[in-house]
Amino acid sequence: MSSELISILVLVVVFVIATTRSINMGALAFAAAFAVGELVADLDADGIFAGFPGDLFVVLVGVTYLFAIARANGTTYWLVHAAIRLVRGRVALIPWVMFAITGALTAIGAVSPAAVAIVAPVALSFASRYGISPLLMGAMVVHGAQAGGFSPISIYGSIVNGIVEREKLPGNELALFLASLLVNLVIAGVVFVLFGGLKLWTQGAVATETGTGTEGGGSGSGDTGKPRPEPNGTGTSPTPTATVTATHPDTAPDTRLTPSRITTLVALVALVVAVLAFDLDAGLTAITLAVVLSAAWPEDSKKAVGQIAWPTVLVICGVLTYVGVLEEMGTITWAGEGVSDIGVPLLSAVLLCYIGALVSAFASSVGIMGALIPLAVPFLAEGDVGAVGMVAAFAVSATVVDVSPFSTNGALVLAAAPDVDRERFFKQLMVYGGIVVAAVPAVVWLVLVVPGWG
Repeated sequence: MSSELISILVLVVVFVIATTRSINMGALAFAAAFAVGELVADLDADGIFAGFPGDLFVVLVGVTYLFAIARANGTTYWLVHAAIRLVRGRVALIPWVMFAITGALTAIGAVSPAAVAIVAPVALSFASRYGISPLLMGAMVVHGAQAGGFSPISIYGSIVNGIVEREKLPGNELALFLASLLVNLVIAGVVFVLFGGLKLWTQGAVATETGTGTEGGGSGSGDTGKPRPEPNGTGTSPTPTATVTATHPDTAPDTRLTPSRITTLVALVALVVAVLAFDLDAGLTAITLAVVLSAAWPEDSKKAVGQIAWPTVLVICGVLTYVGVLEEMGTITWAGEGVSDIGVPLLSAVLLCYIGALVSAFASSVGIMGALIPLAVPFLAEGDVGAVGMVAAFAVSATVVDVSPFSTNGALVLAAAPDVDRERFFKQLMVYGGIVVAAVPAVVWLVLVVPGWG
């Protein structure tokens, strides 16, 4: 048995044990990385740790730390309230607003994880407040980021178009952008319908009060009719109705702009500007801003460190370290080359889409596209498969799966969700990511590759 096959089988065993026993998958993956790296791949510790996602570790810790402080001092509640007023109380519009914001950010050049890191904590705080499925809100944020991800001036778009040009393949920047936009828009619509979006429309609007900025409560799927705790722990919301009236100002949560909230809002704006305008690292920037806020208001941030999603950090870092071992020992390239050598262009095309989707669910989407698109060059050059359609199908397959909790975007969504059963939410994201991996590559292959576009 080849070392590459052994490494894949070990990964399967890790998943089986983690899903049948109460063991953190990240801890299992670290142990597997050590065993396979040392015994099979002949890697030393430095080679094993080469795959450790240090940048993602800092992003997860920094962003969850900063927004834990924002939740503690009530800033996220203020943002949720402001969002409700922006859409005139229509809670059902908020998931689409979040979809549009992340799409716009990536379309103008933001890295997809940076856009998700900025939007997801606010979006999921809103979902928690109004009883909206966190899976619905998280999926809308991630698919929004991917919807804009292949514009001609975006990071993903520039990289893929550059690869196409370097390999001297026919290309169409607009077709690539529209393919990703439409696929993610359709998926977002399906998710919205399946996970309670229609109920949000039927339950009407939330009435807000202008005096102190208080509001009455939420409407959305998942509400049981019981009061829901406020993010800052200062009150509850009443049973949702078609039109919810404001609670009494004496008992309603305080949404005034206090000095700590104003400073936190400035910090969040600074995070956006630093990431988008100055291309600074989102994780390092977030953790620096969190430390500044902690120094200024230590009481507000006392519990924040404990609210960092440490189990999630362990899972993500462990699994990605093992995937790094797979890359170091050539397992990914081995699988891609084996598919390319099949000799049946359409079959090779769909298998490459599936490999891209499956691997990208655990690893860098950009890295997978950069590694596997060149492998498709030989049969694309024969003209049996349209290059434009194939590149678009592969690019969509490799990025739409970023809802997986093992990808950067999915991990950010998992880490940012407040007041959830994190283990249950992890499993939901994993199942949803698996469905996307299983279904989307076949669909985009049928729509974009089989007709021979390009």
